[in-house]
Order: sequence, then C-alpha cells, then structure tokens
Amino acid sequence: MAQVKWLLDPAHSEISFKVKHLMISTITGYFRNFSLEVTTEDEDFSTASNIIFTADIDSIDTKNEQRDAHLKSAEFFNGEEHNQLRFVGTGIHQEDEESKLKGELTIKVITHPVKVKVEFGGIAVDPYGQRKAGFTVKGKISREDFGLTWNAVTEAGSVVVGDKVKYSGEIQLIKQA
Repeated sequence: MAQVKWLLDPAHSEISFKVKHLMISTITGYFRNFSLEVTTEDEDFSTASNIIFTADIDSIDTKNEQRDAHLKSAEFFNGEEHNQLRFVGTGIHQEDEESKLKGELTIKVITHPVKVKVEFGGIAVDPYGQRKAGFTVKGKISREDFGLTWNAVTEAGSVVVGDKVKYSGEIQLIKQA
C-alpha cells in the first residue's frame, strides 16, 4: 500500500464556531486562515494518520471588530503569545454508527482529548484533474477547559458568554502527487 498525502483546499473549506451570548442567542464566528494535512494508505481514510490541523488566532472573524479584538486578547486566546490552536488526530473509528476522529486539541498551552464527528462526502476529480476528498466535521468543547474563562454577569444574573462552543467545518482535501 502506498502512503498518500492530502492537503487542505482553502478555497473550498471553512471552519466556524458558535457560542451562546447572554444565553438567549448564538454568535457565529470563523477562522479565516487554517491548514490541515492528512496521510492515508492509498485513498482509504479509515487509515488516516498524521492528521494535523492548525487555525490562526489572528484570523478570528465574528463580523464585529471589537469582539474579534477581545477574543484575540489575553482575556481569551492571547493571540500575541499563542498565535494558533492545534489539533493532532490520532485515528478515525466507528462509534454509535458514526465516524469519530480522536485527537488532542491545544488552545494556548492547554491540551485535552477531543472527539470530532466526521462525515465523509466522497472523492471526486475536479475539472483541473485534481483528486479531492470532502468531509463535514462537527463537535463541541468547553471553552473553560482550555483556559478561555473570561465572562461577566448581567444585571439579571445571566452570563454574557456560554461555556459550550460548537464547531463545524466543511473540508475539502487535495491529493498530493
């Protein structure tokens, strides 16, 4: 079996996150700059290894410059000292009829194991002859587990930012020659 390297197709991929605001609505944000590389045996993604994902903290975009600056500040991600978050996948397995990618997520200097739900969309050849693979990924984390603990309490006693962060991605990979 031949090892195959796959790299992110950034023009056809996106990563988003959602978190409760005032516990009454949900704010959506994006990482605009991120990378992903995967190694497989032939084109079998069940053999995926060397799965490395990074996202640039400076690329956070919630459609609000003031909120983005706050997220990049020392009160949240501390982007000046920790300019990326990093996920290193350890393997894909079946769990409750779903494919799950296990790995280690590092935000700032805190690392925790996480499981990511993965839906394989298939493999196709684009009009330029490039072989591509598509995936949808979903999961959630506790932001406080990663030291993202800033919060405030409103006059009514509600917290400003929820603890659970849902993330999702539409990922397209390009097979390397």
